[in-house]
Amino acid sequence: MRCAGDIPLVKTIKERCRICFTCVRECPAKAIRIADGQADVLPKRCIGCGNCVRVCSQHAKQIRDETEQTLALLEGDEPVAALVVPSFPAEFTEMEPGRLVSMLRAMGFGRVYEVAFGADLVAQEYERLLSGQPDGRYIATPRPAVVGYVRKYYPALMGFLAPVVSPMVALARVARELEGPDLHLVFIGPCIAKKGESPTDLPNGEIDAVLTFEELRDLFDRLHMKAEDHSPDEDFDPPHGAVGGVFPISGGLLQAAGLREDLVSGELVVAEGRGEFTDAIHDFELWHTDTRLLDVLSCQGCSTGVGITSDDTSLQRRIHISRYTKERLERFDEAVWQSEMDRFGRLDLSAGFQPAEQSLGEPPATEQLDEILKRMGKFSEADHLDCGACGYDTCLDHARAVYAGLADSDMCLPYTIEQLRAAFDELEESHRTLETTKEALVKSEKPASMGQLAAGIAHEVNNPLGILLLQANILLEECERDAEMHDDLQVIVDQANRCKRIISGLLNFARQSRVVREPADLPTLVAETIRTLPAEEDIELAYENEMDDPIADIDKDQIVQVLVNLLSNAQQAMPEGGKALVRLTDEPDEVTIVVSDTGVGIPEENMKKLFDPFFTTSRSAWAPVWGSP
Repeated sequence: MRCAGDIPLVKTIKERCRICFTCVRECPAKAIRIADGQADVLPKRCIGCGNCVRVCSQHAKQIRDETEQTLALLEGDEPVAALVVPSFPAEFTEMEPGRLVSMLRAMGFGRVYEVAFGADLVAQEYERLLSGQPDGRYIATPRPAVVGYVRKYYPALMGFLAPVVSPMVALARVARELEGPDLHLVFIGPCIAKKGESPTDLPNGEIDAVLTFEELRDLFDRLHMKAEDHSPDEDFDPPHGAVGGVFPISGGLLQAAGLREDLVSGELVVAEGRGEFTDAIHDFELWHTDTRLLDVLSCQGCSTGVGITSDDTSLQRRIHISRYTKERLERFDEAVWQSEMDRFGRLDLSAGFQPAEQSLGEPPATEQLDEILKRMGKFSEADHLDCGACGYDTCLDHARAVYAGLADSDMCLPYTIEQLRAAFDELEESHRTLETTKEALVKSEKPASMGQLAAGIAHEVNNPLGILLLQANILLEECERDAEMHDDLQVIVDQANRCKRIISGLLNFARQSRVVREPADLPTLVAETIRTLPAEEDIELAYENEMDDPIADIDKDQIVQVLVNLLSNAQQAMPEGGKALVRLTDEPDEVTIVVSDTGVGIPEENMKKLFDPFFTTSRSAWAPVWGSP
């Protein structure tokens, strides 16, 4: 006996799963858990509707395959019968029904039945149920996905499940009544939920294996069977069905039972599709007080099951089924059919269903939900976009799923985009900081390189220059003042001394002086520097002392050098005269020296070259500071 609950109906092929959350969105039972970057189907929560298989564009969902189980049955010594669902005309459009029957028999099936007769029996049972229980209210039970949904998620509605088996089980009981209890049965159809019809729903273990149309085609290919090699004139084994042939179409149950959906009275209601069927079940007990029979389909009928391979539209498939049923009814022997209905109508077609509640445990407290929502960037009602990108209808539903372990907080697409944007901004800022640091390093390396070059040149030039200066001074001392060459020698000495000052400047630039701090009276030092620095005509050099404590730990020589350089440059920047001011302020842990002037300032285009070695706008050949106005 097959045990439907031991093996998952659908599993994920991890290599193909891209975590698009489409399957989460389309699963009415929310039986898909996102964990470790994979969308795993939870067998206990799955109802077998097949929506996840249908919508997965990456073909990452794999249906449980029972072809090997079927082949093992066919290779055994006991008889095996095939039960073919009435929606087969929508799949095998390239062959006559007789060829399909012939191929199944050639494969090894001793009997080939059409489930349409089982649908007729089930329809008759519903007619009896409603007429015998005028006050009864029921949810139709021919579709295992719907039954599973009620059993797992609405156990309070178990009492409303119609106690009638599915057409598959009804025909299975007919077949064993005809052939004996040792007959093995293989159901063939597009519905994968049939693979998971619970053993509690099938107390006698009626079905041994279930094949989808796709699996049947695979078997034909493996056995190298072609339709043209088989007769088109064979027929299904009796008993043959009647209106039960339209059972796979939405509303087919009502038509087969001779019942009519009355939109005014609302006693008979048909709902189909993921959204409609869940809403119908949810509202059944609360609102549909006049509904006597709720016929719900998790899809749009058996002609749209995920086990079908046809590329035809749903309308075209319905037409194929309707046309085939119409042709069958044209050669229908009503007397024979009625006789068989009377005979097998006495079979026990009752069903019992047991709840299999899939509770998620105690609901989370408000504080816990708030904490989860904050992790998803939902700090207020305005942040609840309810966009559905995560697969859940609302942000609150997503948070509940996170609490139940079915989802991750990072499934929120808008929040993830915001996080990525923030990370990108941080990366951009980091990149800008890196570029700034790189530029500063380049600038710092440039003076160091220039300093090394200057030091090398200075040392190489200084020695011969010193000899030249010495000889020039000797000649100058020996030369009479009124001699013709005295002035020429004086020019040589002056220019040699100028070169020596330039070399001295290069050496000062190249020298990496060690900072020697010692307490000093800073206002006095500044005053002395200004006093000894000659001021140009119409230029005033002054200072303002706002220090509370005049003593500061400084390197006096370097401070004097900086002040001299700045004040010298300031005077050059005031060709028409002006004022240069040194202002002293202090804090408990620092001293600030501000040098300002009323000159022309530094042009904008020269600001980037402020600390470039040897760059100057001064007219003199040598500027002793790195930058000048």
